[in-house]
Amino acid sequence: MKKITIAIDGFSSTGKSTLAKSLAKSLSYVYIDTGAMYRAVTLFAMRKGLIDKNHFNKEGLVEFLPTIELHFEYNPEKGFAEVFLGQENVEGVIRSLEVSQYVSQIAEVPEVRRKLVEQQQSFGKSKGVVMDGRDIGTVVFPDAELKVFMTASPEIRAQRRYDELIVKDPNISYEAVFKNVVDRDQIDTTRADSPLVKADDAIEVDNSHLTIEEQFNLILDLAQERIR
Repeated sequence: MKKITIAIDGFSSTGKSTLAKSLAKSLSYVYIDTGAMYRAVTLFAMRKGLIDKNHFNKEGLVEFLPTIELHFEYNPEKGFAEVFLGQENVEGVIRSLEVSQYVSQIAEVPEVRRKLVEQQQSFGKSKGVVMDGRDIGTVVFPDAELKVFMTASPEIRAQRRYDELIVKDPNISYEAVFKNVVDRDQIDTTRADSPLVKADDAIEVDNSHLTIEEQFNLILDLAQERIR
């Protein structure tokens, strides 16, 4: 059975990672969470004092780039690969709203994108990969056999994100999460380098009113058509 590359792009909090993980598991493919890579670089920048609410030292971040080592390690208990910053598993800490507030700014930096795109392309050389992000079908794998572009209303996306975060942080507000979703949409779609756009040959899926199971079955059918 031939292997294909599956590229899943779309707006924040549309469930790209959940879908990609399920597809990879079902097809016995490798799953790469590119958003986690940008979040890990964001965490690095925050810890080095390179970015906060008042400033962003882009030049400083670029100088540090050669020292930032990212890799994934498979977690059999969770059933997917987790991202490591150096030797530290940062899968949990990078999902905070604080990291979310800065990740789109980090992703705007051309040098950061070049470094991570090169890594992402190397991960997918042998196909049999499911990768999600913002520019997978347009930049990382423009020849992917299946491209999906996911969207949903910002209100629904904010509610989904809020429901995830409130479990960890009871002080979080829906208004703060909604603002973060809208702000990220603005930055992601208007940045000069690899803005979030739907590839011409991508299949758009609005999952505002789809269940996780309905969405999974829809995309799995599309993948199996291409594998056959």
